[in-house]
Order: sequence, then C-alpha cells, then structure tokens
Amino acid sequence: MKKILIIEDDSAIRTALEAGLTEDNYDVLLASEGIDGLKQAKNPSVDLILLDLMLPGMDGMEICSTLRKEGINTLVMMLTSKSEEIDKILGLEIGADDYMTKPFSIRELKARIKALLRRTQELKKGIEESSFGDLHFDFKKQEAFKKKAPIKLSAKEFQILKFFIEHEGEVLGRDKLLDEVWGYDVFPTTRTVDNYILSIRKKIETDPSEPKHLLTVHTSGYKFIK
Repeated sequence: MKKILIIEDDSAIRTALEAGLTEDNYDVLLASEGIDGLKQAKNPSVDLILLDLMLPGMDGMEICSTLRKEGINTLVMMLTSKSEEIDKILGLEIGADDYMTKPFSIRELKARIKALLRRTQELKKGIEESSFGDLHFDFKKQEAFKKKAPIKLSAKEFQILKFFIEHEGEVLGRDKLLDEVWGYDVFPTTRTVDNYILSIRKKIETDPSEPKHLLTVHTSGYKFIK
C-alpha cells in the first residue's frame, strides 16, 4: 500500500483529500502546518507528499527545498493557487516533481498521483549503473561519483541523466524530455529542462561551458554521448 503525506492547513481541503485517497486504498498521513509536515516528510516509508504552498510555520517551498538539500527524494506534488510560481516550483529552486493549481478536482488529482507513481516505477527499470570517463552512477541507490568522490544529484537529475544514457546518441527535444521524464505536457515554458541540463553539466562535466557528454543540438534539443 502506497503511503501519501498530506501537508495542508485548510481543514476542509485536508479532510476531502484524506477521504478521496483513503477510498483508493492509500495509507494517508496528515499534517496541518509546516514544521510538523517537514518532520513527517522525512519518514522514509512515505511514497508521495501533497504539499500546500502556503503554510503556517514553514511554507511549502522551504519544506521541499530542505528535503532536497538533505538528499530526501520522495515525490512531491505541490498544491498552489499561484500559477505564476509554477516554473519556480518545478525548477531547480526547490525540485518539486509536479504541481496542481487550486481549485482542482479530486478525480484529476488521483489520476495525476497514479501517473506520477507509475512513471517513477518505470524510470527505476532499465540500466541500474553506468560508468564513463571519470564518472560512475548507481541509479538504484541514487549515488554518483566523479574521480571516486561523491557528487550530489537530485532525484530529477538522476532521472534525466538515466534517460539520456538509455538513449545514447539520440537527439532528445525538450518536449520529449518533459513528456517522458516529468510525464505531463503542462509546463508554461521549456526553461525548466534547460535549467536542469545546466545544473547536471556543472556537476558531471570537466568544463561545463564545453561539455563532452551532454551536448546541445542547435534548434533540436540535447544529445548524450559517452
């Protein structure tokens, strides 16, 4: 049974979400404010977090950012009424995996949760390890090393890099990456993809300004070569 943590200060929304997800046989945990939510979010048995953006004590962005900085890569779906914040929510600033803008239907939320959990399971398949140059990646353990020294990648960065390696030599467009890695074609721009590519290059390339592995294909997208 998948475990979902709901961090939401609106009691009516929290109750409705709990009822709807329990109905679909999810094990549901609840938090009504940020500090308690962060504490529960660190529970390794939690599979997905529904995280309200505006919370007392500590807001959703701070919670998600803290989790990612501590290496906790649990799936996070942000609940927000601020549509203008979407690119920031999904980008490198905090590393959320998806978002929904209030108001939303519980039916759509359930579908998005199922798709996100399913896609995560699919991404766990395929190659488990890869080495090239002075780099080594263990995708199952989410560990990365450069010259035998550990480097820190977020869960999404591991997913993106794994997808590139599994499609070595192919030109992958931004829309393709959004669809295959994030799973939804609802992003306002492709800037999120570009930001992630820049971040990965800084971590794996000897000279990020002259990449040898993660290459830009002008007007088309990106290509990975070992």
